[in-house]
Amino acid sequence: MHEAAAHPAPPAAPDAAAGAAPIMTPRARRQGIRNAFERAAAHYDEAALIQREICSRLRAFAVGLDLQAGVSIDDTVLDAGCGTGFGFAELDQLCPGTTRIALDLAPSMLAQAGRRHERARARTNRAQSATAAACAESARAHDAGGSSGLLAVCGDLEHLPLASGRIALIWSSLAIQWCEPGRALAECARVLAPGGVALVATLGPRTLWELREAFALIDGARHTIDFHSATAWVRAAQAAALTPIAHETLELHASAPDLRGLLQDIKRIGAATVDGGRRRQPLGRAAWTRLQDGYERHRRDDGRLPATYDVILLALRKPAPPAHSR
Repeated sequence: MHEAAAHPAPPAAPDAAAGAAPIMTPRARRQGIRNAFERAAAHYDEAALIQREICSRLRAFAVGLDLQAGVSIDDTVLDAGCGTGFGFAELDQLCPGTTRIALDLAPSMLAQAGRRHERARARTNRAQSATAAACAESARAHDAGGSSGLLAVCGDLEHLPLASGRIALIWSSLAIQWCEPGRALAECARVLAPGGVALVATLGPRTLWELREAFALIDGARHTIDFHSATAWVRAAQAAALTPIAHETLELHASAPDLRGLLQDIKRIGAATVDGGRRRQPLGRAAWTRLQDGYERHRRDDGRLPATYDVILLALRKPAPPAHSR
């Protein structure tokens, strides 16, 4: 439906699988995810407040379990689904000095992550140059942000282009939810060294429940993907021969002054149209009004509209072989 100039069309909804749309093949779905995050890379950081908070929560979760204690300066750490590099600063604190592999499905995300890394290098080098004589040995041992190196790899969490059994720690914040759990966790188990740990932040089934509820008032299509529960992730980990150490759930909330802004923020972080089935026709004016009215019931006392993120934090270990079998 075409709207009059005085009534701009509503923003595209963050569709993930509209009911009447054809089912995507796994290959096409992965390409759709890649394309969505390619488009989002340039402006991702502007809208990703929740994503930064979740990175911080994942580090605190690891520190509380003392999971960084077994990682040495000679180990390699994988940031699986690194996006624009939010996790780099958290890993600098969690396991300084380690060699990093930054992996993402979208080349543009990797480019942004590389620029973040170079900015950190420049800041660190300036700080080190002020006390170069006293810190010469430290400067040789640590480069940007405490990291001894960063290797950027364009790759898929479901098919990691990495050797088996070499990674001491996998860090993955808000990436694995776009994957089939069994495939992604089996790949994590394959590349982890015996005794290695995977730290994962993903999203649970209550994520964006307000949006699903509002859309149910106007059609029967699905407008968000079906996120898996913590129990489902634990079972998938066990099936992949990973031992769950701990898991934790929490709710965080993004917000915006109106529904248009909320949907635009969701789209700007690449969470739109990543599972096939984009609604074939834009919302008409009447449907958009019903959607706004339906979401209005969630307006908070501070005057903003919330969007719930149901966050799941997981710590998984690859068992080491018994001593007698080594």
